[in-house]
Amino acid sequence: QGQLVESGGGLVQPGGSLRLSCAASGSRFSISTMGWYRQAPGKQRELVAAITAGGNTNYADSVKGRFTISRDNAKNTVYLQMNSLKPEDTAVYYCKAHIFQMSGSSWNDYWGQGTQVTVSS
Repeated sequence: QGQLVESGGGLVQPGGSLRLSCAASGSRFSISTMGWYRQAPGKQRELVAAITAGGNTNYADSVKGRFTISRDNAKNTVYLQMNSLKPEDTAVYYCKAHIFQMSGSSWNDYWGQGTQVTVSS
């Protein structure tokens, strides 16, 4: 359980936009911080954006002003709106959530399976 399901990746031209979604499923859980990471071939996985349960956000310097992270707590979903996309944004994007499972009274990190974003002419 505690599955994260991602959607919204694809191929887009430079300057274009995409919106990624990540929904958490399960029963009797609470979610604190959610975030988006990305990993390009030959590169380390890096934090792109994060958002707390209260709505505080932070971004990697490389995406500030272009990307916006948001969440819908009622739907247990986090979004990443990506505008003015550049070729260097090409990567596999992963969502992550820190989740408390009430059945086991424990906190754990959960990862989505990744979605490919390719920015190319």
